[in-house]
Formats: sequence, C-alpha cells, structure tokens
Amino acid sequence: MERVGGEDRGQISAIRKVAAASLIGTTIEWYDFFIYGTAAALVFPALFFPEFSETAGTLAAFATFGVGFFARPVGGVIFGHFGDRIGRKTMLVLTLTIMGVATTLIGLMPTYEQIGIWAPLLLVVLRFAQGLGVGGEWGGAVLMAVEHSPREKRGFYGSWPQMGVPAGLILSNLIFLAVAGLPEAQFLAWGWRIPFLLSIILVGVGLFIRLRIMESPAFRRVQESNTEARMPIVDVLRTYPRQVLLAAGAFLVINAYFYILVSYLINYATAEVGMSNSSILTVVLISSLISFFAMPFFAALSDRFGRRPVYLTGVVGMGISAFLLFWATDTGSFWLVLAAHIFGLGALSVSYGPQAAFYAEMFGTRVRYSGISLGYQGGSIFGGALAPFIATWLFASTGTSTSIAVYVAALAVLSFVCAYMAAETRDVDIEAEQDEERQLIEERGGATTS
Repeated sequence: MERVGGEDRGQISAIRKVAAASLIGTTIEWYDFFIYGTAAALVFPALFFPEFSETAGTLAAFATFGVGFFARPVGGVIFGHFGDRIGRKTMLVLTLTIMGVATTLIGLMPTYEQIGIWAPLLLVVLRFAQGLGVGGEWGGAVLMAVEHSPREKRGFYGSWPQMGVPAGLILSNLIFLAVAGLPEAQFLAWGWRIPFLLSIILVGVGLFIRLRIMESPAFRRVQESNTEARMPIVDVLRTYPRQVLLAAGAFLVINAYFYILVSYLINYATAEVGMSNSSILTVVLISSLISFFAMPFFAALSDRFGRRPVYLTGVVGMGISAFLLFWATDTGSFWLVLAAHIFGLGALSVSYGPQAAFYAEMFGTRVRYSGISLGYQGGSIFGGALAPFIATWLFASTGTSTSIAVYVAALAVLSFVCAYMAAETRDVDIEAEQDEERQLIEERGGATTS
C-alpha cells in the first residue's frame, strides 16, 4: 500500500473518518447544550419564572442552566466507568441518545402559565439529563480521536471533537437568529421551541455516523488482553489523583469564560447595554466561526512545541481579554464588541484546541475515560456552572462590569498555576504506559479482570 509521510493512505483515511465522526457527534451534543443557554438568556425568565423580578428571573433561569453542569461530573463518572469497562463507542451512542431525547422534550414543555410550578421543575429534570449526556460524551469523543491518532498528530486530531463546541454554537445561534426575527409574541409562543425540536433530526444523523466507526485500537488491545480495570473511578483516584485535580483546575477559566462569552454576555448586552438580540447573536456567530478554525491550528502547534506552553499562552490571553470585552460591550458598538469577542474566544481556543490530547496523555488506557472525564467535568462545576450566576450577581452588587473581568482574571491565575504544575505530555507513549499503570494499580490494592 502506498505510504505518505510514514503512514499509509488507509490509516490516514481511517483516522480522518473517526475524527470527523467525533466532530459531527460533539457538534450535535453541544448544539443541544447551547440552545438551552441561549433560551435561558432570552426567553426562560418570562416563560418559566414570570412571577420573579427581571433580575431574579434571570438568576433563576441561569440557575437551571447551572444544573446541567452539576450533572456533568455524574455523567462523567457513570459513562467513564462503563467506557473503561465496555468501550468508548457504546457510550458515545448512548450519550447522544440521552441528549437528543431530553432536548426534544424541552421543546415540547408546557410553560409556567399552563402548569404552574411543575414547568420549572420539569425543566430542571430535563436539564439534568442534558448534563448527564454531555458529561459522558466529551471523554469518549476525545479518546476515539486521540487513541486512533499517531503520536505526532494527537494534538491536531484530538482537536476535532473540541471543534464541535464552536460548531454547535454556530448551529444553535444560526437557528436562534432565524426564529428571533419572528414577532415577539410568536417567538415567545412557539418560535423558541423550534431549535429544541430540530434536535431529534440531528441526533438521528449523529447516531447513523457513530454506529459505523470502530472502537479505538488502544482500548481494543486492553479488551484482547482481558485487563480492563474493574473499578476505573477508584483506580484513577488511586493512581492519578494529582492529574485529576490539576486537570480540573486548569479547565476552570476556560469553562467559566466560555459561558460568560456565549451565554451571560447575550443577556448583559441586550438587557443592560441595549444591543439587539440579532446583533449580539451575530457577534457570537462570527467569533465562533473564527474559533472553529483556530482550534486545530493551535492544537497542531502543540504537536510541535508542546501542550503546556500553548495552553498557558491561551490562559494568559483570557485573563487580559476579559477587561477589553466588557469595556467594549459597555460602549454598545457592534464593531468594538465583535473585535473584543473575537480576541476573547480566540484566546480561549488557544488553550482549548490542545486540551484533548493534553488531558488524554495524562492517564493510562485502562482508566483514561474516567480520568479525563473527572478532570474536565469536575472543572465545569466551579467554572461554567457558576459563571453566569456569579456574573449576574457581581454586576447587580457592584454596578460595574469590571468586577466580572476581575473574576475571570482571578480564575485565569488559578488555571495558569494548575496547568504550569502539570507535566508536559506531548511525547508520552499512551500505549506503552499500560503495563506500568496496571502494575501500579495492583500494588495499591486495585484489581483488574486478569
């Protein structure tokens, strides 16, 4: 078979097929997750919390938004366990199904006016289900891409499921832009439901694609040797506690700043500054499109220069850009807001692109799904879960958006320290470390199926 750069064309084609499947699947998952955030900013306060004041209703809507983040570590634990026991592919099919069903049901939800207090309660339940799905999704999608990749391109191919985040955001904002043009009465009556109901079609496409890909080669070798960890969560906390904590801390500013950029800012720009819904959604849309192409670029740089230096550069950029973002937003100028938002989301992309490979390389194959899920989703609890709520509270308490920028900068300092303390992983052989990890688990009282 003809070889290209040390790899045969068949291998390259297989890797790209898996990476593309991961991208498409995560795009659908994050589309579902993001449309809730947009709806929480634009319509949920009026439809599900009408008896609250404007600020209290916004806080309540963002509180239900945060429920999904508290469910994410639960999903990470559950699907991480079975992903390390049964396989990555099976969990990806299951998580996509859970997310699609929950999102579609939100689109069919009666409002507070129709069923009273049951409306927000059901909303919380379905948001929790969304969190379970996306909590288990990320780890599996990342590992399918990274574990199929050659060592010298793990950063690049690992960024493909990461690209599903801006892609999902672009898709959700495009659809919300389309329905936001409806008269307000129609938008509140039925227009906001359309993005949620479309999920069932997207999920069908995603399932068709995911069912056609193969299990990752690294996990297949574990299965063939009959050496799966019996209790992956217990084993990963015994063998990699430092890595789990550092991964969670390094993710804090990325997750918090992201949801300030794409959720809180929509509410702030429209309610406090007076920008139109379409203007701020357009800003997020353009910025996300640039982020989509920036992620694989910076991930490829991490293949050449290392994960940690690229990651740290993005963290510094986020801390600085937060001040520019709110200064620009307070002017109400579309072009200034757009420039600042591109800078902010661009800095975030510098770190988020190589993150998949960085985190996957921290853990051994037998517990890798559980390890990266605990680190990533653990950071989301104190990052994105609280960020819109804290931002709303800070502005209400201080009367200035600078307090929000200070909050982001403080998280950037913490994430910088954690990422700096993590070891460089670019040259790690993620398959050769299996024997060492297995021995360590056995020495510390863990068990395998061998």
